[in-house]
Amino acid sequence: MLEDRMTAASEASWPAAYPQGYAVVDVETTGLARDDRIVSAAVYRLDARGEVEDHWYTLVNPERDPGPVWIHGLTSDMLEGAPLFPDIAEEFATRLEGRVLVAHNAVFDWSMIAREYARAEREAPVRQRLCTIALSKELGLPLANHKLESLAAHFGVVQRRAHHALDDARVLAEAFRPSLRAAARDGVRLPLLECRPLTEWSDRSAPRIGRQSSGGSGGGYPSGSWRPSRKRPACPYPNPGRHEPNKPLKQGMRIAFSGDTSVERDLLEDRAVEAGLHVATSLSRLTSLLVTNDPDSGTSKVVKARQFGTPVVDEAAFGQLLRDVEPASEA
Repeated sequence: MLEDRMTAASEASWPAAYPQGYAVVDVETTGLARDDRIVSAAVYRLDARGEVEDHWYTLVNPERDPGPVWIHGLTSDMLEGAPLFPDIAEEFATRLEGRVLVAHNAVFDWSMIAREYARAEREAPVRQRLCTIALSKELGLPLANHKLESLAAHFGVVQRRAHHALDDARVLAEAFRPSLRAAARDGVRLPLLECRPLTEWSDRSAPRIGRQSSGGSGGGYPSGSWRPSRKRPACPYPNPGRHEPNKPLKQGMRIAFSGDTSVERDLLEDRAVEAGLHVATSLSRLTSLLVTNDPDSGTSKVVKARQFGTPVVDEAAFGQLLRDVEPASEA
């Protein structure tokens, strides 16, 4: 009944600015690192109001150790005859094209998809993404935590096979529909972020499928690199201290980043370095500025920023500040 009331209300006042279609996505992977691979993918296509149009699922041969089999359940034998990512890239693209990519912790799914397309020397036809964690925060849902199972339970959606891409995508699609309608009913701005495809990839040979690691120290594999010159030289400028409101950034300032960004994080960090700023991997009392799109999150950097009184700005404001960075003071 609650969903019926939300449907009636949203039909009468559906926000004109909302997207015309969504692709609810889940991918299972060999791990969480930058050189890990997709082993299965699922897409539920939804219309503008969250109704399911169709769904699609595929296994993907990652051409290496399948990683945490105890999580996704996909062994080397099961994946050996599966298509390679380039073989399914076209079909995957047709499922994504012209739609907002929706996922639970969307930055992860988008990053994995973007990297697979970069390896295949293609671009994923995705321009915006929506994270259901961010949407649940916008809606103020009373969740104990932001796990998919908690979101599903809130909307009465039954999980059948957790960490199976097709079932996770189904669960998310069923939980997203009432979330979307609640947002439309209350006039909530959807937390859409820009997706920028990756274009750089250099691969180093990794173990092929079938060489499954036993988990010992000898089971590692060489990593690839997304931007071959990731090691940056030390910032040549002294730290001038904290950033002050309504004043420009100054070369040498220590900048930390936390959470999801619409511009690929490495590219954003590169822009900061090119402007003469020091990109810090952690936050301390010496940090000049924290950049985050979610200042209310409980990440360690956000918590420390509150403790230390470190200034915080969002990505858009940081982009404006990067346009006019003051030169470092002469020694």
